[in-house]
Amino acid sequence: MSWSATQYSLFEDERTRAVRDLLAAVPTRPVRHATDLGCGPGNSTEVLLQRCPDAQVVALDSDPDMVDKARQRPRLSIPRVRCEIGEIAGWAAQVPQDLILANASLQWVPDHASLYPHLVRQLNEGASLAVQTPDNLDEPAHRRLREIASQGPWADKFADFSLPPRHNAGFYYDLLSPLCARVDVWRTTYHHPLIGGAEAVVEWFKGSALRPYLARLDEQEQAGFLQLYLQAMQHDYPAASDGRVLLPFPRLFVVATR
Repeated sequence: MSWSATQYSLFEDERTRAVRDLLAAVPTRPVRHATDLGCGPGNSTEVLLQRCPDAQVVALDSDPDMVDKARQRPRLSIPRVRCEIGEIAGWAAQVPQDLILANASLQWVPDHASLYPHLVRQLNEGASLAVQTPDNLDEPAHRRLREIASQGPWADKFADFSLPPRHNAGFYYDLLSPLCARVDVWRTTYHHPLIGGAEAVVEWFKGSALRPYLARLDEQEQAGFLQLYLQAMQHDYPAASDGRVLLPFPRLFVVATR
């Protein structure tokens, strides 16, 4: 599955708000080495640099388009930042880390029961793993994706389709508390006002949740899928009094300090 940095960045301000809230909850300590796992187009890495102005930072993403976009950001074009192509699964730090950030990326990686402890083991004592993952699979935007995929003329193409499982706050607390001195877990629902009605909701998810579905379809099927999805979004996300659409977006946050 390929990504589009341009599509993802259409709502960069809204997508970046969560990483600011996440890093604000990380305990203050000197950070010499930090990594942004799943850096995307570099918006999260910029926030990481603001939080850790003296750190050597690695920004990692599996998609070449995302990494290329990150490298083009002037604030990331400095010697102490390296933007690299690589997979999160199996990643290991070259040196012990003072902060590992994973903003809206680990939901694409399976086996969190092994992944999260592995990431904690990359930390120095007193350092933190800071993770934010969308927690919106029960929202209409996701339920409709599953319905359209399973009920449309392309249903056979989704017979073996599944996303990596997502877990609740208790799962991560129980998993990480034996390994960490402090585990902070919380859930926030953002309500993003989007200009452009239901079409804006579709554009939002073209940059994320829609991508694995569209990747299984040919061009004509993609057009049909998107038309049905737009109709569903028009029903599920009516316009507010000012004409904008409020998109509720729950997110789960974990800050685990070793």
